Amino acid sequence: MSNEILVVEVRGKVTVLTMNHAPHNLMGPTMYRELLAAFAEAVERGSRAILLRSALRHFSAGAEVNLFPDRITNEGKALIDPVETLRAFETLPIPIVVAVNGVCLGGGFEVALACDYSVVGESAKIGSVEVALGLHPLLGGIQRQVMRAGPARAKELAMLGRRYDAATLERWGLVNLVVPDDKLDEVSFSIAEELANGPTVAHAATKRLVSIALNEGVEAADKAMFEVQKPIWASADLQRGLDSFFRNGPGLAVYEGN
Repeated sequence: MSNEILVVEVRGKVTVLTMNHAPHNLMGPTMYRELLAAFAEAVERGSRAILLRSALRHFSAGAEVNLFPDRITNEGKALIDPVETLRAFETLPIPIVVAVNGVCLGGGFEVALACDYSVVGESAKIGSVEVALGLHPLLGGIQRQVMRAGPARAKELAMLGRRYDAATLERWGLVNLVVPDDKLDEVSFSIAEELANGPTVAHAATKRLVSIALNEGVEAADKAMFEVQKPIWASADLQRGLDSFFRNGPGLAVYEGN
């Protein structure tokens, strides 16, 4: 799949999804449907990680606000269920790395928060700016900010609507890694490639267990461990990892993702 909205490139075991929805990569049903379809296709073709990035000067300026009058009429109901969109990110059995450049606001920030690992250019400006429209984050941003940065920071982000520098959000735990702008593409792909060469079944189980812990609590995650970990014990990758460890020591296994 390749079009003017989302360009798809397969680079080894990584599917690179480049948003090209000019002029601002606005988030809404158009982009979400493209992303979700591309996610499914990446898994079907056997990719073992996804890198999400922007071809434009900025990552995303926010939501498709031209759709909001209809949402007012429909008492807030969207053309695509936000929970469905979030679930697609959360349950995807391969890791999603996001590379954030330029401005990343509103819905764009929420998409970045839904990914598994974020690499951000040092000059990026990021924030939840929905309050300027009399709104607050609509794609799960508030609750994900609470989980990562705590309730005080989540309230600050949503209520003040400011743009923050990348280093501040890294310090708050809202992004994983800040890099020089000219290293963003290189580093983000390197991390995606590292994940893609890892034990894919174990990565999927990690995502699942993190989700249970966040949504249902630590006790529920403890109780779920045995069932969640069953596919790991049955995987060929675990056997490869053990064989390599016994022969050569740790860190030299070559995984095939099964």
